[in-house]
Amino acid sequence: MEEHRNGYTILIADDDMNVHQSLNAYFRREGYKTLSAYDGEEALSMARSSAPDMILLDIMMSKMDGLAVCREIRQESSVPIIMLTAKCEEFDKLLGLELGADDYITKPFSPREVLARVKTVLRRMREFHEESRATQVTVGNLSVDMGAFTVRLDGEIVSCTPKEIEILWTLASNPGMVFSREHLLQSIWGYDFLGDTRAVDSHIKRIRAKLCKPGNTWDIRTVWGVGYRFETLT
Repeated sequence: MEEHRNGYTILIADDDMNVHQSLNAYFRREGYKTLSAYDGEEALSMARSSAPDMILLDIMMSKMDGLAVCREIRQESSVPIIMLTAKCEEFDKLLGLELGADDYITKPFSPREVLARVKTVLRRMREFHEESRATQVTVGNLSVDMGAFTVRLDGEIVSCTPKEIEILWTLASNPGMVFSREHLLQSIWGYDFLGDTRAVDSHIKRIRAKLCKPGNTWDIRTVWGVGYRFETLT
């Protein structure tokens, strides 16, 4: 049975009625349940009350913009978030990634494109979780448990998004190995991320802010011009 027959719920947050009409038709035809929010405050409320499996979040909304909604959600949840952005909002795209969005899609888009990206994100999460569910990596004070999909530092759970956990697990499971940004995009996102390797940089920045600190016996090193390496310190 395919992933879109497994009862996933998608929250669509956008102030454009046409976006809701087109996406709802595609998603429901594929067996998804959809929820609709038309402003930022409503999106945040529904994210909290309905616990969707994924959120499509427009940046430009009334009452509360999508970036603010993303920031609030990330303080409480690791639900996958795909930002919907206009072509001219380059800064907002990157800021959205830094705030914890997993992906972005540029407007105008086709419903088929959005559906394909949603399927890919959900499938990759499921596959990654199943492939490594019995795997736990511990390096010094850091523990990444793919069975529980949790990260602990000094014994305390640190809230991380699915993409952050997947990146951290990939690096920590292969200490000393250099991973290019392109390789991480393909293995973690599961497709060519519009050729935009800054998605990896944004997620690494967030991982470092949350976990890297003096006293750790490990570090995530930048290999200039290539990518990143997880390194144990002596």
